[in-house]
Amino acid sequence: MRRTIQRRTRSNVKDFWLSCGHHLLDRDTGGGLVVTDEFLKVYLARPELAPPADACVVEKTLHAALMADPRRAVSAEDIVAIADADARENWQVMLAFRDRLTRQRTLEAAYLDIVRSGAKVPHIFLNQLVHVILRNALDGCDDPFVLRAAELFFRTQRMTQHEGSLIAADEETIAGTSNTPASPLVSMLGIPAEAEIDIMSDDNAAHYFEHSDLFHVALDMTAGRRGLVALAEAMRRWIAHLLNVDVAIEPLAELREAKLTWYVGLDSEGSRIGDLLWNGDELDEATAARVVGLFRLTFRDPDVAMDKVRGDPVYLILAMTNDKLLRFKPQNLVTGLPVRHLEAVT
Repeated sequence: MRRTIQRRTRSNVKDFWLSCGHHLLDRDTGGGLVVTDEFLKVYLARPELAPPADACVVEKTLHAALMADPRRAVSAEDIVAIADADARENWQVMLAFRDRLTRQRTLEAAYLDIVRSGAKVPHIFLNQLVHVILRNALDGCDDPFVLRAAELFFRTQRMTQHEGSLIAADEETIAGTSNTPASPLVSMLGIPAEAEIDIMSDDNAAHYFEHSDLFHVALDMTAGRRGLVALAEAMRRWIAHLLNVDVAIEPLAELREAKLTWYVGLDSEGSRIGDLLWNGDELDEATAARVVGLFRLTFRDPDVAMDKVRGDPVYLILAMTNDKLLRFKPQNLVTGLPVRHLEAVT
């Protein structure tokens, strides 16, 4: 039986994150993203794969053949024949990733396969995959605070104390390292690499849609304020989209005398802090200061949870590193939650 494929159409809802390439993809009837040749060609346009003028004939021929047919089978012999060793490695990585995407029914299914199997995929490719899947999960969202908070899923943040507030700003933007964009679509769309940083507020939030691909808006993530509530909503949508599990997530100002039946670190530092709490250790002042967000997750249907945690909440811990970087790991919400596998879009 053939799957029904639906071309994505424009609606009255404001668009955002054009650089992720969502407009190049189709959707199947389950709402998952279906790989198209146009989407695969974006990867072939990456500077690592576009042959330079002095590339060998074999590499130039291979690139031209794949631009004509991005799903074309490529043998190991085709790669070995490329003269440049770095080019050979780039092609091996790219083709392995392409084959992972095209083997699955949807991009969501490919992502689940990657994170559950522990497959080695370049970090930049994984972030791009998260970017476009999250764009699908947030389709129709008109809350700029949720969209900005969702950038944490695929963009490293620099945390800063500012007038008593904890502010998250895009690390590449403030470091001035975004001149080489993560996605070739950024260059194709003519999006400037440099931008000034403003903190999102009720006064400027509506302008987010005009420059969502610049990643130049900072977010107040102080406990008790809107940023952590927005991140909780982004996580809720991510879990619902990928796992077909309906949850409620609420930010907590602190974690006192809680029954820690299950926890998920939302980054490496959060996992380390969770381990300390699990073992009954007291957090020293420096470690406690690195906690950016604490969340309590509850399952609306307790039956979807594993028996050992049924009825108990799951605690989510988000923390920054010693050098105040925040590297959110959305895959931990897929592999770390105690749920039965009930995927919605795979």
